[in-house]
Amino acid sequence: MKDYVEIGAASAREQWCSIRIRTPVTAGRQVAFLPVETLACLAASLLVDHRKYGGATAHKAEEPVPALARLFQRPNSSILAKMANLDGSRRNGAKHEIEVAGHLLAVPGRLGAVYRVILAAARDVGIGPERLPDFLGLADGDSELLLLGQDELVRTEIEVAVQAISADWLESRADLDDRTTERLLVAAVRVGQHRFAHQVLRNHGHRCVFCGLSISFNGSSAARMLVASHIKAWRASTYSERLDARNGLTACPTHDVAFDTGLITANGGLRIHLKPSLIAAADVDPAARAAFGRPPLADRLLLPAGALPPRAKYLTWHHQHVYREIPHPPYGSSTSGGRRVERPEQAAR
Repeated sequence: MKDYVEIGAASAREQWCSIRIRTPVTAGRQVAFLPVETLACLAASLLVDHRKYGGATAHKAEEPVPALARLFQRPNSSILAKMANLDGSRRNGAKHEIEVAGHLLAVPGRLGAVYRVILAAARDVGIGPERLPDFLGLADGDSELLLLGQDELVRTEIEVAVQAISADWLESRADLDDRTTERLLVAAVRVGQHRFAHQVLRNHGHRCVFCGLSISFNGSSAARMLVASHIKAWRASTYSERLDARNGLTACPTHDVAFDTGLITANGGLRIHLKPSLIAAADVDPAARAAFGRPPLADRLLLPAGALPPRAKYLTWHHQHVYREIPHPPYGSSTSGGRRVERPEQAAR
């Protein structure tokens, strides 16, 4: 394990040099993965879920899988299989690789440090961004590896999720000790949340869907200016719903909290609604108006061209379970601050 978690710059450069002169294997077994390849695949697993692709769909795998496959002179399926080895989902996955993954994912900063070493070594031997992109955005030494969306997770809920899958896991990987198993299962939950948040942010063009706030600079500070949260709460969602990017909205912190606490919602027509009390506050309070007036609040969710809209079933869940406290008057029968208060389901018509 030391060759991986404590990899040095000289060793990484030597490995990258051998990869540069590698030729594709057209018949027989492929060459064994070098530590830098395995570590790059582990880093890529923060962005790509290998479970989305089978043997017939491996060619459709998203970046950075194709870039790594070209660089390593391997098919996409080989990169995806290595990812499966690392998260323990393959029965014949090498135990030492699983232990490496468990150790590095237990504390994201460890993986970030190793990623910087192998990325710098690749650049030292002439492997530029066109062949090995900085897909985690850590080339700038001031950047930190942050797992996105972790504020949505509560430790007790993680423990419940881990217990739900631990029985099947222990049966298939009885060769792993309890500590490694626990690390990997917790990491699976946290990494899954990170992938979800990454996909939601990308789908919405890294822009608040409520007010349009967009951050153009990189770094940990910028990462905290936008939040990708579930519409149907993580704790109430099934496994597949937790990973569904169409169950998420990108928002600035103010509008994220407002949505999470039911002060605002959106209906099936993507129209944004506010609680009457919030509308009234915005009428008389300049600070409230600065956040919840129109503008900056849009009439409908701001989605970029080509974005996948949130699924109606998730918006319905939010309206029924989070925004439901509002006693709606008959449509058109009352006003708040001079505005008619509409029922979300009616406004969608």
